[in-house]
Amino acid sequence: MSGVTLALLSAVLFGGMSVALGFSMRRSRDALVGAFATAFSGFCVCAVVALVGREWGGAVWPFLIAGVLAPGGAQLLFVLAVREAGPSRASVIAGAAPLVAVTVAILALGEPAHLPLLAGAVLIVAGGLALIAERDRPEHFRAIGLVYSFGCTILFATRDNVVRHIASDSTVAPQLAAAVTILSGTAIVFAVLVVARRNRVFSDIRREGPHFVLPGLLWGASYAFLFEAFYRSRVSIVSPLVATESLFAVLLAVLLLRRTELVSRHLVLGASLVVAGGALIGAFR
Repeated sequence: MSGVTLALLSAVLFGGMSVALGFSMRRSRDALVGAFATAFSGFCVCAVVALVGREWGGAVWPFLIAGVLAPGGAQLLFVLAVREAGPSRASVIAGAAPLVAVTVAILALGEPAHLPLLAGAVLIVAGGLALIAERDRPEHFRAIGLVYSFGCTILFATRDNVVRHIASDSTVAPQLAAAVTILSGTAIVFAVLVVARRNRVFSDIRREGPHFVLPGLLWGASYAFLFEAFYRSRVSIVSPLVATESLFAVLLAVLLLRRTELVSRHLVLGASLVVAGGALIGAFR
């Protein structure tokens, strides 16, 4: 498959993960256990794919470091974002990743810059403003969720550039790299969980963790496709395509969570503007 196809598959699965996480939050509001359970379930998916591939060569330690950013900190922030703002709104803010990722790619990796970047940036910002300006929001909505989502976006975008930079010279197979990165992130989230819960950590995981297995499996599959895409294409191509997950999340929310998510015109407009901005950035890279 091409990098474009793989990136789009990753986006569809990530959008599905966001909505599945919304269902999980109906059963459990434990964001910390949720972050660990989704990360661990995602690791299981990537580990199985890596085992099937049987490619074990290369130095994996750089991917361990990348995993501290995402899914380490990013997954925890995203679960908090979905809990406080809902899956569709959290996903729209996360859709700003192309702007952050391409900016980092230009400044840190020396990738070429073009004028359409400005137009794409304006569209993405306009999408965020459309979301902020909406008046009809679900009762469970908390504005802090949008802040969590933006923090997650920065970590994901930074991770994208780190992984692409590492992958350009690495002999590590993409699925092994994905599994190692998720393993590192899972370990970080588990360490935070142990510090926060101490003696209750395993009982809390047994009680609340099963609610988050499905979104974790979807997220793991999305991660597997994402790494395959990064091994085939530049950040400035993959990141805008993956950011269409915000539109997929909104469409799925319309179908499955319409009553609780209150999918408004502002939300659809915001998602469309963010995706258009990301597509414009990617088209001229």
